Amino acid sequence: MTRPLSSAERSVRGRNGWLQEEERRAIESRGEIGRMEFWLRVTRTEISRDVKAGRDDVISAFTLVCRLFKLVLEKRQAGDPRLFDHLMQYADTVLKQHGPRS
Repeated sequence: MTRPLSSAERSVRGRNGWLQEEERRAIESRGEIGRMEFWLRVTRTEISRDVKAGRDDVISAFTLVCRLFKLVLEKRQAGDPRLFDHLMQYADTVLKQHGPRS
């Protein structure tokens, strides 16, 4: 027999369900561009919450991630897809282990 979910667990489950549904709707309406725009909006909201909570380091962290992604794209455009492939593989692994869809 399993125990009932705590309020925090129900909240996480509800949030994950909402994220999945909104992502699905974004894909239906705009395809992969819609998916990207959805996750950018969600991320911007989380960054704002962190800043309001006094965790300003989130801004420099996001800036580094953006700079990394730009570098990876530039390398791939120059004919070297290795960094892009590594980044995609790493991102996939991390999201499978820790992502909101668990």
